[in-house]
Amino acid sequence: MLFLAAFGSGLGTWLAFVALTVDVFDRTHSGPWVSALLIADFLPMILIGLVFGPLLDRLSRRWLAVAADLARFGVFCALPFATSAAQIVTLAAAAGFATGFFRPAVYAGLPNLVDDADLPRANSLLQTIENATTTAGPLVGGILVSTSGPDTAYWINAATFVVSALLLLRIPGRLLQARPAQSRGHLRDLRAGFALVRHARPLLTVLVVWNVAMLANAGVNVAEVVLAKVSFHSGDFGFGLLVAAAGLGLAGGSLAAGPLLERRRTREVYGGSLALMAVGTALAAVSPNVWVAAACVVVSGAGNGSTVVCNALLVQRGAPDELRGRAFTVLMSSTAVSLGAGMIAAGLVTNALGARWVWGIAAAVLALAAALGLSLARGVDVAREAPEATPLPVVPGY
Repeated sequence: MLFLAAFGSGLGTWLAFVALTVDVFDRTHSGPWVSALLIADFLPMILIGLVFGPLLDRLSRRWLAVAADLARFGVFCALPFATSAAQIVTLAAAAGFATGFFRPAVYAGLPNLVDDADLPRANSLLQTIENATTTAGPLVGGILVSTSGPDTAYWINAATFVVSALLLLRIPGRLLQARPAQSRGHLRDLRAGFALVRHARPLLTVLVVWNVAMLANAGVNVAEVVLAKVSFHSGDFGFGLLVAAAGLGLAGGSLAAGPLLERRRTREVYGGSLALMAVGTALAAVSPNVWVAAACVVVSGAGNGSTVVCNALLVQRGAPDELRGRAFTVLMSSTAVSLGAGMIAAGLVTNALGARWVWGIAAAVLALAAALGLSLARGVDVAREAPEATPLPVVPGY
């Protein structure tokens, strides 16, 4: 049920992603406005991580995910009636707030659905299903938006959230959460999450490495529509093609990550995946046309997909169930800050230097992240025998 829910809502979300980006760009023809849209989608995650993270452990994860789906349903029902870019960005922020609860609830609950030995492949399957939607959704979205405008995409996405909520309601709440965490006061609950991320080596690795990588992802995301429509002169279809190519790579990389993590050391998979992102992004930046760039984006997407599986597994096995929800929100919040800062800079650099330069800079940053991943993940073990409760002693006072 969880995989089907992720597939349904993900398909509509990525279809609508193309619609939102094209809608704002066509209204404004502005890189900073595209940055504002993308920032609005994830900025609420910062607030959730800093203020509301303990709710992921104290409340029912199933009901939080269902409520998030229903909230996003309302947002996309309202988007067809938006009359300005500012209204679109505001509604995107509301959807981002709901997503900020949905994703950590799902990933915090996943280890309770499967045996620990199956967790790497379970993460791979979940990521593959989600990433497959980033292949089909943007490609269909590019065609749909170019023929009938963005409103149809908004309505389709709204319907997918209803389907997702109905599927999630069929999962017993106890299967996503061993038991709700006991609160020792909201501020103490927040401090417990921050302390865990600081002291548990797997979580600290994700904190440092993925924050650096997110700076690069910010540049890629902001400049992608400009790369397609201006640098390659390929229009809305070209933009959809690039996003779909990234989704294809993401799906392949995430599917391969589980078996790789069972055979290879974590630092090898983690650092190698980040290096693959760097190579693919650099080659796309110097591609002669959108078709060659799309092939390169498949390569970078594969590295991205594998890296995300590594991130999830490191957090799931580095945090006990009663702290796992807030661990995810703290990390997602910190990377959202990096992504936001990167998008602000990328909007300005895209206007000043062009999309190719932004992607080249992103490739260099990803190479740095790969080096950090190889270094910090040394000695971090996420093999099947790793005990999930290892970090408990670092938060004895809470």
